[in-house]
Amino acid sequence: MKIRFGYVATALGLWDASPSKTLTFTRYAALPKNERMEKLKLVTAQNLHHTKRILYYNIAHEIKLYRFSSSLVPLATHPEVMWDFITPFKTEWKELGQLIDQFQLRPSFHPNQFTLFTSLRTEVTMNAVKDMDFHYKMLEAMKALKRGIINIHIGGAYGDKDTSLERFHQNIKKLPDEIKRKMTLENDDKTYNVEETLVTCEKEKIPMILDYHHYMANKGEVDLSLFLQRIFNTWNTIPKVHISSPKSDQAYRSHADFVSLDFILPFLKMAKGLNQDFDIMIEAKKKNLAMLQLIEEIASIRGVKRLSGGEVEW
Repeated sequence: MKIRFGYVATALGLWDASPSKTLTFTRYAALPKNERMEKLKLVTAQNLHHTKRILYYNIAHEIKLYRFSSSLVPLATHPEVMWDFITPFKTEWKELGQLIDQFQLRPSFHPNQFTLFTSLRTEVTMNAVKDMDFHYKMLEAMKALKRGIINIHIGGAYGDKDTSLERFHQNIKKLPDEIKRKMTLENDDKTYNVEETLVTCEKEKIPMILDYHHYMANKGEVDLSLFLQRIFNTWNTIPKVHISSPKSDQAYRSHADFVSLDFILPFLKMAKGLNQDFDIMIEAKKKNLAMLQLIEEIASIRGVKRLSGGEVEW
């Protein structure tokens, strides 16, 4: 099996390369009206420029997976701003898309925890639709819809998990079909476990991302080996997995700086039994540095061959 690796948002070691520079609404509103749009454009231009630098870093290191920052565009969905972030940056979006296409990168987004479809409140659902549309528009602007995905969690249980899941299936109908086709769901570390997330994905025909750390924190009675092939079968392309390891026994759900090979090795051996290529997104605090260290450690295992800077074969 072949495994490709990627990381989230920021390439540590690149000088001043954050793609997530922000402008709060409070700061925006305090600016003179004739300066507000200029400031929005300035911060967005910086984020897009830094993202391009990060993509070049990834290309140089043969890293095919990359999760874009959801903070690329400040105040993009704020009801009192809602500005056109595409037109002024057509060239910049196009340049990012050309790199994605030329080097066959696999981009993704992961909206925040408030983007959910289980809420009792209509405005929360509509804000989720708005946020998904925002991420879709960024992929569209980069002409990266073919390869890109937008990953979220199912959401909260609100004291009644079965009813909340039924509400998810109703609320997701408000999401336009073209956006839903780019959507994936991930099991979480407290509420919806692997089996519950998988059943939801199968019903909605949505690919499922397995988060192994979340699984270990929220196992319930689930034996992952009985579900892994079904999880991979939800994909019509290469499946994707999220990997991190606990910060400590006391802070088990928190992500450590690096990934413990001992922690994830049982999963890798389980996946090897399926002989299925898949991709791994590293969610450790040390980002690309954690990813590169883990690849080195996996490549040292007998029977594993490193194929490139960001890919191994086992």
